[in-house]
Amino acid sequence: MRVVLDTNVVASGFLWGGVPRQLLQAARENQLQLFTSTTLLLELTDILGRAKFARKLVAAQLSVDQLAERYALLVSVVHPAAITPVILDDPDDDHVLACAIAAQADLIVSGDRHLLDLKEHQGIRIVTVVEAVRAISGG
Repeated sequence: MRVVLDTNVVASGFLWGGVPRQLLQAARENQLQLFTSTTLLLELTDILGRAKFARKLVAAQLSVDQLAERYALLVSVVHPAAITPVILDDPDDDHVLACAIAAQADLIVSGDRHLLDLKEHQGIRIVTVVEAVRAISGG
């Protein structure tokens, strides 16, 4: 299964664990293929560098760069497709859609309402973390 994780899912998986971490682990175990773009990697680095995450990074004894490098090892980087704007309220979400189209993804996994409200885009399902874990495990 080809999957694009929104940066909120990646950050949550690395810093809090839980169900989002199960998706990262599934990628490590080759149960799914993760895809991202340079734009999304930069966004992840930006998000992880925010002051509100500093304590979590210290507790994990990791730097922003180390976490970004760990993620980069799990993913294939694609050049995003050129798309017309879809999510006018949050144009950054269009980067996720463009990446998923380029990756020919089966799923986009997000916690972002703008994306989840779409439910699908160009045949790519947009699901929550829990729905993604169910899909990957065949449930």
